[in-house]
Amino acid sequence: MTFNKNPYLNNQALLYLGLLMIFVVAAVVLSFWQPSKDAWSTFTTVFLGIFIEATPYLLLGTLASGMVEVFVSQDTIKGLVPRSPILGALFGSILGIFFPVCECGVVPLVRRLFRKGLSIPAGVAFLLAAPVINPVVILSTATAFGFGKMLFMRVGFTFLIAFATGCIFSVIQTPWEIINPTPWITSNDVDDHDYEHNLDHAEAERVPFLSKLRQVFLVSLDEFFEMGRYLVMGGLIAAGMQTFIPQSILLNIGKGPLISVLVMIGLAILLSICSTVDSFVALGFVGIFSSGSILAFLLYGAMVDIKSTLMFLRVFRLRPVLYLILIPLVLVLLVCVTMNYFMVW
Repeated sequence: MTFNKNPYLNNQALLYLGLLMIFVVAAVVLSFWQPSKDAWSTFTTVFLGIFIEATPYLLLGTLASGMVEVFVSQDTIKGLVPRSPILGALFGSILGIFFPVCECGVVPLVRRLFRKGLSIPAGVAFLLAAPVINPVVILSTATAFGFGKMLFMRVGFTFLIAFATGCIFSVIQTPWEIINPTPWITSNDVDDHDYEHNLDHAEAERVPFLSKLRQVFLVSLDEFFEMGRYLVMGGLIAAGMQTFIPQSILLNIGKGPLISVLVMIGLAILLSICSTVDSFVALGFVGIFSSGSILAFLLYGAMVDIKSTLMFLRVFRLRPVLYLILIPLVLVLLVCVTMNYFMVW
């Protein structure tokens, strides 16, 4: 591993180091300020809970990304993914069954798959669907709510929302129109669409397996530290909001078919809970909020929260990120408000 010679990235690293030092100094000062001791204790507990909960799944996602980079060729991806935008979005919506990653781990994995030639509809659908349509989350949701309507609604509507969003993104021709350049995706990659390593397939096949495995871990390590800082920042923001914005404010205004859905969506963003365990948190709101509102919590929180939004901003350009946030938001509102008005279950 070598230091990056890009001055922009070095300046960015210095900025993050400066923010971290400010945070440490503020933490030391606040720890001696009597009125803030309880709040600080709550803040650190919430942050550590978010970080410890999400880190294993981010690691899983970066390991999957490293394996895709080393062992999966562009030809393989192109052979598996249908060329039709509709079929591609359909394929991406169920791809999470084979990649059990949450909203943290799926972001670096999607970026790597885009580099390998995954189509836009399939990649976007996978990005939104995988945090729910994977064996771990399906099992946790079934454990919390049973094999009943809530489980089927969560999986079914996640599939439909991801599929619809993937189809909408099919108007974009190449991933390079929406992805930010990185040290391993440069402007040259964008211009000539060179998705592969500099080694050709024959050379790659001659590389010993242990060397390939070492490369997997190096790629995974690079991406883990790259995406991990956004996980940390997202966790800090979420912990701060949970500590200093009383949840009772949200709960007290959460009345009515529309307002209750908005409140639960806001709570899902605020809490930033990993999709593997959010069902157990949602279970605590049964009897307080309507079923449509709880479903909104389970749908939107798995697709978009604070930490995943920061990761989106690292990987994608600003306009695609806005679409990734707003399109699912509109569709979740449409589904859940309609349920609150017309369905009782």
